[in-house]
Amino acid sequence: MSSFDIRLTKAAEKMGLVLDDKQKQSILLYLELIQKWNKTYNITAIKEAEQILVQHLFDSLSVIALLQQQVGANKAAVVLDVGSGGGLPGVIIAICCPHWHVICIDAVEKKTSFITMVAGRLGLKNLSSKHCRIEDYASDEADLVVSRAFASLSDFANWSGHTVKKNGHLVAMKGHYYPDEIAELEKTSDWLLDLWQALEVVDMDAERCLIWLKRKGLGD
Repeated sequence: MSSFDIRLTKAAEKMGLVLDDKQKQSILLYLELIQKWNKTYNITAIKEAEQILVQHLFDSLSVIALLQQQVGANKAAVVLDVGSGGGLPGVIIAICCPHWHVICIDAVEKKTSFITMVAGRLGLKNLSSKHCRIEDYASDEADLVVSRAFASLSDFANWSGHTVKKNGHLVAMKGHYYPDEIAELEKTSDWLLDLWQALEVVDMDAERCLIWLKRKGLGD
């Protein structure tokens, strides 16, 4: 086993995940593809494999168990990754949750082209990409819409809310929980806070959280 393979296995276990060999191989191949094609597709400002592993892949893995608890790991679901960039966290979600159909959406065509290439190389039939602005995405079938460092909560809700099923959720990966941002969200959109969860990212010394939003008027 490579050092990254060992680290990935241990990190996943700490975050409540059990990855099979194929899933681990897919994640590590994804890391290689990011490094190989980064200059061409402008995927990330981070260049070192060690930093990509922790700051992008481990960070994305940190939400998987929480998403599975809410949705059901073996339940069919449609998940949108908004402002996906090079597929973070969408590619990781697709690898770890094979029953879910993951659609990565980005306004930059080079990045959605990269995700399409990744889906082919990794054999992920449950992963696709769409080149568009989320405001222009004409579907309301998503169970979850996930964003990572995409926008303020109010903008996220106003731009993405139309894509979510009646009882679906908007889910934002954030560095901090800001009550003022929640207040602004609830003042300027049809969405409100449903759940806030702290994230623990292995080997990352930074505050991270997952914020779940639901439509107003749905009750508890």
